Amino acid sequence: MLIIGIAGGTGSGKTTVVNKIINSFPAGEVAVMPQDSYYKDSSHIPPEERSKINFDEPAAIEWTLLVDHLKQLREGKTIQMPTYSYLTCTRQEETVEVVPSDVVIVEGILVLTDPVIRDMLDIKVFVDADPDDRLIRVIARDCIERGRTPEIVINRYQDVLKPMHMQYIEPSKRYADLIVPQGGSNTVAINLLTDYIESRLHRGKLRGVATQC
Repeated sequence: MLIIGIAGGTGSGKTTVVNKIINSFPAGEVAVMPQDSYYKDSSHIPPEERSKINFDEPAAIEWTLLVDHLKQLREGKTIQMPTYSYLTCTRQEETVEVVPSDVVIVEGILVLTDPVIRDMLDIKVFVDADPDDRLIRVIARDCIERGRTPEIVINRYQDVLKPMHMQYIEPSKRYADLIVPQGGSNTVAINLLTDYIESRLHRGKLRGVATQC
């Protein structure tokens, strides 16, 4: 099993990169674990207070649960991944079953900030993009998918997203094995990454055959 961490700023194109990797392999060979699924539950906090929570700092993530789930997958066990609602800012009762796969992708803005998670990653990727491009994508996404107004999104970008990006996300770039400039549009970098994943998987399967012989 290869565990790949894909980090990068909000709106950098991480999801596009993940989808292109998934589409490069047969169905069922790649499992994806979004970091956002592991936000700490805030259902005990009054709704009016939830909007003030900083979801762009490492303290917002339940890292211990994510680490435990990755360990279980490596042991060949199926896990129940939590789900999170961006509309209510709470963890949902529904879970998603994730089975052990050849490739497991952990994707999210803060993936490379946690030292325990970093040590578990076989490949560390940072998706980079121009700040203006990221802001445009964030405005489009949050207005359509999360019911926010452009003014709210821009204010949040200036007050939270940008400072947290500079404090936590940008510095984590130094831990990356591969930096993908221009986000999901960089087909050369994505092809290099998928080729490397295939080579690692191929070598692993050959070793398995040799051991059996």
